[in-house]
Amino acid sequence: MSGILESVDQRTKLVGENRLELLLFRLAEEQLYGINVFKVKEVLQCPKLTELPKRHPVVRGVAHIRGTTLAVMDLNLAVLHTPLENIDECFVIMAEYNRTLQGFLVSAVERIVNLNWEDIHSPPKGSGRSNYLTAVTEYEGKIIEIIDVEKVLSQVAPTNDELPDNLVSESEIDEVRKHDYKIMVVDDSSVARKQVARCCERLGVHVDTFDNGQEALNHLLKLHENGVNAVHEYLMLISDVEMPEMDGYTLVSTLRSYPFFGGFYIVLHTSLSGVFNEVMVEKAGADDFLAKFKPEELASRLSKRIEDVSGIHMMDEYKE
Repeated sequence: MSGILESVDQRTKLVGENRLELLLFRLAEEQLYGINVFKVKEVLQCPKLTELPKRHPVVRGVAHIRGTTLAVMDLNLAVLHTPLENIDECFVIMAEYNRTLQGFLVSAVERIVNLNWEDIHSPPKGSGRSNYLTAVTEYEGKIIEIIDVEKVLSQVAPTNDELPDNLVSESEIDEVRKHDYKIMVVDDSSVARKQVARCCERLGVHVDTFDNGQEALNHLLKLHENGVNAVHEYLMLISDVEMPEMDGYTLVSTLRSYPFFGGFYIVLHTSLSGVFNEVMVEKAGADDFLAKFKPEELASRLSKRIEDVSGIHMMDEYKE
């Protein structure tokens, strides 16, 4: 396992190719799960954990790793509702989501596989634990399930995703509403879709949501077939990167290949903040990039877009 992540920095070549690499792992069963290698910082044998009072039950404790203190969450407990046993024999996947590091406790780590997003699909309706899945795929005859980590994090360590009441005035919001602006939000996580939609609706815009890039592309092409100019229909498109069927990079590069989508304003909005950089934004062809999830920052970018189009000034650029 020591060298399993040595070539992560070379994987930027996957941008725009609709491909990804998954690190496969297991919980307390034979089922295989996967996590995007881009998000993984390190894989290690579970270190000694320090229990904290009043911690969430899913958090088995905190660990001190490479000078960093991080919470270690039991994914088996979060998804299957039973804790992993003999945790000293388990592994911790150290990963970055939404600008912070977390540790995910798993029973075993397998290997890295290279896949195509076209072969990754939304979980079947009605499956018992689809509530915690964003996607499923098949590899060498075995089903791989991809967990909605953002949902796990929202339940274990919820953050305030509401905009402050005094951030924008009601008169400014009313002025925006007169324009009937619409935006598209594309994300395979139901939690992320709701977070972004609430934030944008608070500024007086309408939001159309889509589960993945292919669904969004089909919608835009249908509009074009019906004589509707998507550039005029939508103020902007805010897209996640990791999605089944078609990822955000490929969605952007595909849209840029159509002349009639010229000028369509696109923002990539993803939890892949640790490895994402300006080179990858430029290669994909997006207009902007935002790391998840700060509502004030998202609102600032949206208000700037509104000001550029209409001249309505709602709020200044957000700075931490």
